[in-house]
Amino acid sequence: MSVTIDITGLPHERIAFCPSPLAELGNALHALAEPGHHARLHAWTTATSAALRPELADRLHEADFMWRSTRSDFLLPGQPRETLAEELDDLDRLDDEKFVGAALEISCSSRYSQGIPSPLVDEQSRRRALDLAAARGPRQASFVERMLAEPTATRAWIRRLLEDCDEAFFADTWRRVRVQLAADARHKTELLRHKGLAEALAAASPALSLEEGPQGSRIVVDKLVHGRTDAQGSAVTLVPTAFGWPHLFATSAPGWQPVIQYPAAAREVGGHEPVETVKARLEAIAHPMRMRLCRSLARGPYSTSELADAYGITAPEVSRHLSVLKKAGLLTTQRRGRYVLHQLDFSVVARLGSDFLESVLR
Repeated sequence: MSVTIDITGLPHERIAFCPSPLAELGNALHALAEPGHHARLHAWTTATSAALRPELADRLHEADFMWRSTRSDFLLPGQPRETLAEELDDLDRLDDEKFVGAALEISCSSRYSQGIPSPLVDEQSRRRALDLAAARGPRQASFVERMLAEPTATRAWIRRLLEDCDEAFFADTWRRVRVQLAADARHKTELLRHKGLAEALAAASPALSLEEGPQGSRIVVDKLVHGRTDAQGSAVTLVPTAFGWPHLFATSAPGWQPVIQYPAAAREVGGHEPVETVKARLEAIAHPMRMRLCRSLARGPYSTSELADAYGITAPEVSRHLSVLKKAGLLTTQRRGRYVLHQLDFSVVARLGSDFLESVLR
């Protein structure tokens, strides 16, 4: 499985490494919403969350489906600017259909790369967006209803929210990390110029590679998802992030310039468990569909219906796979109204690699 970006005939000067304040703000908001994904940011997420005004924290919770388990494409700008204000101005120039369609791609659907009509113009997409939002909670469902009814006013509300985050905590954070990210982008740019794209991609992430053959050239992003897009006549932007690890994002929706966001650094965690427990957990995640489901379950809590929608299988099939994962101790569950939401237990999954090594060396 992978996301591929066809770059056949694309001049290397149309491939750029550049940091983005808006993309990094999206990562910061995700880290606040899902601190379990980012153990090494524990001090920052704890201090920042504690200092948030209750009113701002409440608004962030209301809109967090745009960065919690997926990342709205408009948070990954194809043409990064020097300042957040400039990037927000670029967002203001998007038409309502494109903006709302990106904002309400909540489940990272398997149809994402083929293109899903905007909920503003397609009734089926509208019903889907409302159904998926309902599983997030009443506040989120109400927010989506408001976005569909009053897109222009809701977009202004989102901009104010991001500006308030900048004032509350992100401006200081960006001043601290921008130098590191600019240096990373310069280093990758020099590699691109002097050693070629393959070297630059490998330096950015071992999950990025260049494939060249008789059919052309393409960038391959090794992810547990299928996606394909074409950069011919456009450009490709690679955005380094200090807050993004372990995530690696690649936009491939029709109508959006391809963007890859890669971590500027990484680190590992580990632990141990009895051999039989490790064996059961490895067998549970070895199934191809369960591994794909884990891609969503690692990003946030999902209901059975959301997972069925995202992967194009029936709800009973999803339930059977979730039962196997839960029996192996890999899931946590919570009830929200009539919905039961499932999520990977990070404290268990993060230890699985070292548990395996300890088991085979014991």
